[in-house]
Amino acid sequence: MKVKKDKIKIITLGCSKNLVDSEFIMSQMKSNDIEIVEDEKNSNTVLINTCGFIEAAKQESIDTILRAVDLKEKKKIQSVYVAGCLSDRYGVELEKEIPQVDKYFGATDKHQTVIDILNEIGVDYKSSLLGERIITTPNHFAYLKISEGCNNPCSFCAIPVMRGKHVSKPLKQIVMEGQSLASKGVKELIVIGQDTTYWGFDTDNKRNVTVVLEELSKLKGIEWIRLMYAYPSRFPLELIDALKNIDNVCKYLDMPIQHIADNVLKSMRRGITTKTTVNLLEKLRKEVPGIALRTTFITGYPDETEKDFEQLLNFVKEFKFDRLGVFPYSHEEGTAAFDLPDRIPMKEKLLRQKLLLDAQRENSLDANKGSIGKEFKVIIDREEKEHYIGRTYKDAPEIDQEVYVNKNEKLEIGNFCNVKIYDSEEFDLFAEKV
Repeated sequence: MKVKKDKIKIITLGCSKNLVDSEFIMSQMKSNDIEIVEDEKNSNTVLINTCGFIEAAKQESIDTILRAVDLKEKKKIQSVYVAGCLSDRYGVELEKEIPQVDKYFGATDKHQTVIDILNEIGVDYKSSLLGERIITTPNHFAYLKISEGCNNPCSFCAIPVMRGKHVSKPLKQIVMEGQSLASKGVKELIVIGQDTTYWGFDTDNKRNVTVVLEELSKLKGIEWIRLMYAYPSRFPLELIDALKNIDNVCKYLDMPIQHIADNVLKSMRRGITTKTTVNLLEKLRKEVPGIALRTTFITGYPDETEKDFEQLLNFVKEFKFDRLGVFPYSHEEGTAAFDLPDRIPMKEKLLRQKLLLDAQRENSLDANKGSIGKEFKVIIDREEKEHYIGRTYKDAPEIDQEVYVNKNEKLEIGNFCNVKIYDSEEFDLFAEKV
């Protein structure tokens, strides 16, 4: 006989795609009179939505599960459930190693997973709530996931193992979710997926993410649309026109390049060359004036030679990305690269990561100095003692830089305003309202 779980704590780990999944689950919980609480110690049940992408994320997920299990054994909570990528990837092993968890759920079929979780807790899935979410970000921005899974064969990545093949969310459903978010006061939609440029290819044999942006741009109340996770190989060139010409689509693109050396790109199975990558990046900068380009790189990949790394470091110095992240390579079982010897010591991987980030720090410092005296439209995310904290179109929340706006007059959180930059640091700008 199931115990009624009237209070639940949902812990979300990993990426924004996981966050969206948790928000859908929360909506179903709330509709069944289950209270969503902030502190797991005040809950009956803890649900952990895990990440299994790289070693550090896996360890964080395991540590979180163990903490919840400890609370259960101390009888401070009744039940622990585990969902998400780690559960999908290592469910059998986890059941053996941490059997105190009441049940493990996978990540591949999100719709069915939600139903299974609700059934286990003893409440009904309400199909009338399809597309409804409880927003856990600040009310003025939200993530909008347009697809599940991934068809790209990258040698280092276990996401297809965990999340399955690419499945495009129907356009009608995407627009419906966008309308729902706009009705809640969301002004910035952040479009996400494992590979957003692949949208539509599985249904119409055409990469049609531009159609998604066009339809979302018509929604009343949406002032910014930001596109993330755009795969560079087979990039749909019509997307360039959308970035250039649709007023409320931010001139911002997150494109995970991962490396620039042909030798490494080939081993990574990225489906693109150095020349094609550089040509695409230069075309974006030429045809979309003012575009902010964000990317991520992996260093310490098994086939990355010292020469390959020097090429990557020089590329970062010369191309001067607006925003950049770097991950040391993580040797993941189930991937093609797992068959390669993980020959580069972690100490060397971390050194290479530092060198790349140091180069980006110099790029960012120079770019920010160049922003002094210029005016930008910013969205105000939050308030601190001496400043309002906002972002320009060049910055996604949580991962990019921020603008500190003087408190010369009252500003509303979630509103846009025009500011003038008067000072800068490596990753921050300082401004006053115009």
